[in-house]
Amino acid sequence: MRTFLQVLVNTMVANVTTSFLWFALTFWVYLETGNVMATGIVGGAYMLLIAIFSIVFGTIVDRHRKRAVLVFSSVITAVAFVLAWLIFLWQPERALLDFGGPWFWLFAGIILLGAVVEQMRGIALSTTVTLLVPVERHANANGMVGTVQGLAFLVTSVFSGLSVGFLGMGGTLVIAVGLTVVSLVHILFIRIPEEQPEPDPDAPSAMDLRGSIRAIRAVPALFALLFFSMLNNLVGGVYMALMDPYGLELMSVQMWGIALGVASTGFLIGGIVVSTVGLGSNPIRTMLLLVGVMGVIGMLFAIRDWWPLFVAGCWLYMALSPAVEAAEQTVIQKVVPYQRQGRVFGFASAMEAAAAPVTAFLIAPIAQYVIIPFIESAEGRGAWGWLLGEGQARGIALIFVFAGIAIVLLVLIAFGTRAYRRLSDSYANAAVPQIAAEGA
Repeated sequence: MRTFLQVLVNTMVANVTTSFLWFALTFWVYLETGNVMATGIVGGAYMLLIAIFSIVFGTIVDRHRKRAVLVFSSVITAVAFVLAWLIFLWQPERALLDFGGPWFWLFAGIILLGAVVEQMRGIALSTTVTLLVPVERHANANGMVGTVQGLAFLVTSVFSGLSVGFLGMGGTLVIAVGLTVVSLVHILFIRIPEEQPEPDPDAPSAMDLRGSIRAIRAVPALFALLFFSMLNNLVGGVYMALMDPYGLELMSVQMWGIALGVASTGFLIGGIVVSTVGLGSNPIRTMLLLVGVMGVIGMLFAIRDWWPLFVAGCWLYMALSPAVEAAEQTVIQKVVPYQRQGRVFGFASAMEAAAAPVTAFLIAPIAQYVIIPFIESAEGRGAWGWLLGEGQARGIALIFVFAGIAIVLLVLIAFGTRAYRRLSDSYANAAVPQIAAEGA
C-alpha cells in the first residue's frame, strides 16, 4: 500500500503538469482568437489522439513492468514540453495563434503529444491497484485515485487561469517544464514489486485489438458497460467543447480559473467519499444512478445567466464523477485477469475517448455558426426565453439542456437491459485475481 501511495503521489504531480499546461493552452487559444470552434477542435484532437493510442498504451502496460511504463511516459512528456517551450521562444505569438498556419498546429500538437502520453500513466495506475491493493479495497483505492485527480484539477484550474492572465503562455510553459522534471526525477526512486510479465503468444503486435476484445468478451456483458461509457462520453463531449467558452463569457479568465478551482473541490470531496465508504455491493447500479443525476445537473446548471448557479452545478457534477470512474475501474479490476487488464483499460479508454471528439467536432461549429446566432436573434429569444431567460451565451445553455436530457434517457434505457443484470451477476460471482508480484 505504501508503494501504491508513492505511485499515486507521483501521478498527481504528472497530472498537475499536463492538466496545467492543457488548461492554459485552451484558455490562451480562446482568449486570443475568441473562436469557439478553435477550442472545440483542440479539445477534440486531444480525445481523438487518446482514442488512437490507448490500445497501444494498454498493450505496452501489459508487456512491461509498471515502473518502466511510468518512467517512459515521463520522459516523453518532458521532451514534448521542452520542445513546445523552444518553439514559443522561437516564433512570435501571432504566428502561433494563426489558426490557418502551420505553427499553431505544430505548437498545439506537441503539447497534445505530451498530454496524451500521460494517458499511459492512467492505464498503468489502474493496474497497480490490482497489483498492490487487496481486492476488497479496490473501490476505496479507486476513490483515492479520484481524490488525487480532483486535487490536481483543483490546482491546475486555479493556476492555469492565473498563469495565463498574469504570466502569459511563456511563463506557463516554464512552470510546466519544471514540474515535468520533478515528476521524472521522483519516479526514478520508486520501486514497484512486480515480476517481469510473460510474453503473450497471442499478442504479436503493439496494437493487440484482438486480445483486448477476447478479454472483454470473456466477461458476460462487459462490452455493454464499455458501450454505455462510450455513449455517456459522446454526450459529455458537449461539455468538453463548450464549458470553458461558457465560463469565459460569464467572467474573466482569472475569475474563471478560480471558479473552476472552487468547482473542482467536488472532485476532491467525491473521491474522499468513495475512498472512505466504497461503492456498495453493486458498483454498476451505483454508476448508473449517479450518471442519471449528472444528466439532471447538466440540464439545469446553465438554465439562467447566473454564475453562482453554473459554478455550483459544476461542483455537483464533479463531485459525482470520481464515483462513476471508480465504478468502471473496480468492475474491470475484479472481472478481468490482471495479465490483460492493461489492454482492457486501454480499449475502454479508446472507446470513451473516440466518442467525445465526434461531439466536440460537431457541436463547436454548430454552436458557433447556428445555435448561438439563432438564440441571440429576436426569434430565438422569443422561442426559448421562457426556458433560458436573458443574458450571455444562451445558445450554449440550450445545448447543455438537451445534452442533459440525452444522458437521463440513456440511463433509463440501460437500467432496463438484460446486460445490466448479467454484468451485475458477473461482478458478484467473480473470483479474486491471482497475481505474481514478488520481483523487484
